[in-house]
Amino acid sequence: MSADHATAERVRSSLRQIHRGASDLRRGVPVILSGPSPLLIMAAETAGTGGLEELESVSGSEIVLILAPARAAAILRAPMPAHADAVAVTLPSSLRKIDVFQTLVDPTAAQLPVRETMKLAAEPAAAAALRLAKIGRLLPAVVAAALPEGSATRLAGHGIIEVPASEVLDYASDEVAGLRQIVSAHVPLNGAPDSRVVAFRTEGSAIEHLAIVIGRPQDRAAPLVRVHSECFTGDLLGSLRCDCGEQLRGAIARMAEDGAGVLLYLAQEGRGIGLINKLRAYELQDRGLDTMDANRVLGWGADERNFLVGAAMLQNMGIRRVRLLTNNPDKLEAMEACGIEVAGREPHLFAANGVNDEYLATKASRFGHMLD
Repeated sequence: MSADHATAERVRSSLRQIHRGASDLRRGVPVILSGPSPLLIMAAETAGTGGLEELESVSGSEIVLILAPARAAAILRAPMPAHADAVAVTLPSSLRKIDVFQTLVDPTAAQLPVRETMKLAAEPAAAAALRLAKIGRLLPAVVAAALPEGSATRLAGHGIIEVPASEVLDYASDEVAGLRQIVSAHVPLNGAPDSRVVAFRTEGSAIEHLAIVIGRPQDRAAPLVRVHSECFTGDLLGSLRCDCGEQLRGAIARMAEDGAGVLLYLAQEGRGIGLINKLRAYELQDRGLDTMDANRVLGWGADERNFLVGAAMLQNMGIRRVRLLTNNPDKLEAMEACGIEVAGREPHLFAANGVNDEYLATKASRFGHMLD
């Protein structure tokens, strides 16, 4: 077996395990996070009362709650360690109830008074635990218990999936390496009849990224390309809270006028946090937070997208030099970082509509979008 083939097999195997682990967390099933300090984890959002009892009885260890630093700081009312990606919080037995967990992990949930003392705990695998929850598009909050030596193998024998913590942390690069083109079909569009849709999927995942290809961009020296993250509310419903629908339809119209182009439609809703979490962020925005702070209060980063997925899709289609239709400097950097030459940037501006004015202002002031 060649080295390249062995690497590809390792990536495929890793991705299958990670995606199954993320799926189990969504179903409220425990997952073993293996490594030097193995953990038995469950997503706080889906654990349920029975799940918490099972976690404690199976592990025989004290339960901790793993949170993003911003969320931990809010519930502990104390600053978190600098540069921490995740923190573990010890919980007294009186707090190990599902309704209390919902109060602690979800800032949009009805708040219950919590007077018991909680404190930070050391947990080396905390960052990997949160990352797995994020891959499952769940709230970044995990209940966990340390596993005694030898017990991980025993539990894996009873059907509990085992996912290496180190591979979870490498997921972003493996996701790109495991991306494959699945099918291409002619799909005439209104205003762009010479178009097709090319579907991509990462090994072991139900998530599908699409490329809307207009004309023959591969014949152009630098075709027009847009990297567009899916937006159910804006693209499909015509929401006024964002400018995504206008950007989508405007990009297709520009490419049809230009004669060719590619719109990469990435399954990274809400800057990568998923639709349900985006709706939670909307609720927090209605309470006065901007887009960036709402994501952070939920425990997510300001932008969780992996733009390298888009670059890999272009390379798969034989396109390595583009004119990028964007206002976002991060997309320019991501394309260049993955070997796509950006021959130029084409601005993609739409006027505020009276509802999304603050949203667009935040894009400019806090995300650095070029909207002038």
